[in-house]
Amino acid sequence: MIAIVDYGAGNLHSIRQALARLALDARIVEAPAALRDAAALVVPGDGAFGPAAARLRALGWDERIREHVRAGRPFLGICLGMQLLFDESEEDGRHAGLGIVPGRVVRLPDTVKVPHIGWNRLRVVRPSPLLAGVATGAYVYFVHSYYAVPADPAVVAATAPYGVEVPAVVGRGNLWTTQFHPEKSGAVGVRMLQNIARWMVGAGAAVR
Repeated sequence: MIAIVDYGAGNLHSIRQALARLALDARIVEAPAALRDAAALVVPGDGAFGPAAARLRALGWDERIREHVRAGRPFLGICLGMQLLFDESEEDGRHAGLGIVPGRVVRLPDTVKVPHIGWNRLRVVRPSPLLAGVATGAYVYFVHSYYAVPADPAVVAATAPYGVEVPAVVGRGNLWTTQFHPEKSGAVGVRMLQNIARWMVGAGAAVR
């Protein structure tokens, strides 16, 4: 089973439907205890970092997510679900994240329109199970005002130019994240979701 974490940050059903179309057993879960049965975990999300991080802690998701990652099971973070893994964010003050990926979340530069809403091209810089068959120049769909800056640049697999080179795909091993929304990214997004499905099924996630 692929667990999609419901922590009140929205954007749950679009990713569940996208994974279900690939015949994956994807379920929205509301209780952290349900992660014991999850072969893979997805944390999506839209909204502000501070309130979302506070909800994760208040509901008990924070330590369950850390346990899942430490156990070596596949983890996918999307948009806000990516940013929450970092040490801290400067969005509306300073807020602590989950500290799973060293680094911080900062605002997009004033030289570009914020929020960044729309299509942008990827620059693939290293292999990722998410990016098999996805070439530099492929367009994906973004909705964000802040972006993550990993302490270790080696975890960045793809970037997107938007005033700066925004880390668009970040991860290694069993943990991968996207700043964009693959479920809203047309044919390229479908290819990525197919890659994600193969990755998760290979690690034990069930099909319907």
